[in-house]
Amino acid sequence: MKNTTLGFLAALGATLIYGLNHTVAKNVMPTYISPFGFILLRVLGATILFWVASIFVKPQSIEKKDWPRLLACSFLGMVINMLSFFKGLELSTPVNSSVIITISPIIVFIFSAILLKEKIKLVRSLGILFGFIGAIILVIYTAKTGLNAPNIPLGNILFIVNSFAYGLYLVLVKPLIQKYNVVNLLKWLFLLAIFMNFPITINEFTNVNWMNLPIKEAIIPMFFVVVGTTFCTYLFNAYALRTLSPSTVSSFIYLQPIVGIVYALLTKSDSLSMVSILGMVLIFIGIYLVTKKQYV
Repeated sequence: MKNTTLGFLAALGATLIYGLNHTVAKNVMPTYISPFGFILLRVLGATILFWVASIFVKPQSIEKKDWPRLLACSFLGMVINMLSFFKGLELSTPVNSSVIITISPIIVFIFSAILLKEKIKLVRSLGILFGFIGAIILVIYTAKTGLNAPNIPLGNILFIVNSFAYGLYLVLVKPLIQKYNVVNLLKWLFLLAIFMNFPITINEFTNVNWMNLPIKEAIIPMFFVVVGTTFCTYLFNAYALRTLSPSTVSSFIYLQPIVGIVYALLTKSDSLSMVSILGMVLIFIGIYLVTKKQYV
């Protein structure tokens, strides 16, 4: 019971950090660092932190048979997931990102049904339909551009790609988390991610004017993204997955729109439209139908 409670608290902590990240990261890009350069900074920083943290835990070797799954998890969770989200955030808005990523629980449910052979019942099928309709509305009918959101439709599509990658990552990484210490596992996942991200991200990373970055506007937000949004959230979610199912962990994403939208509105980084509200409502209805207990 205690471990389950700690798992819930870990998932909640990760969600609160993610909710703030929508606006914190958006305000840094692309003025001080481009999205792909930001990803290399994230994986480099997190890799260092996890390898240092691994000094204080019992060492473990990854079994040969688990390396293919490890590679797949790193590619989905630390490459496709990160690249598509940050590029989407550069092109779209914090409100759209915090709403669209809430389809992740629906995607987790779909992959769980395929990989874990869980039954898809009528009510859950309707939930999936409502969720995707809401996401499509946000993609198609927010087709406007702005100074800090140059291509909202493409950005929103990348958020959906991000949700698919993250959803499959949660399902695939669960057996590994149950088998290995989370710190030892994550140090390898992030180390692999450096090599996979490097060819795509190195140019934008080296273009950053590192010596002249302002502390308040750039360095502090970057520190938050590396330590909070990367190291802490992946550690928290991995710990939560030890005691909770992937569907339960992903369901905490439902809180992100609330955190992200409130923070974005308070900092005047974004605004709500009726179309965004309609898409959000449909996604929330879909999420509710997918996760509620049902017998139909």
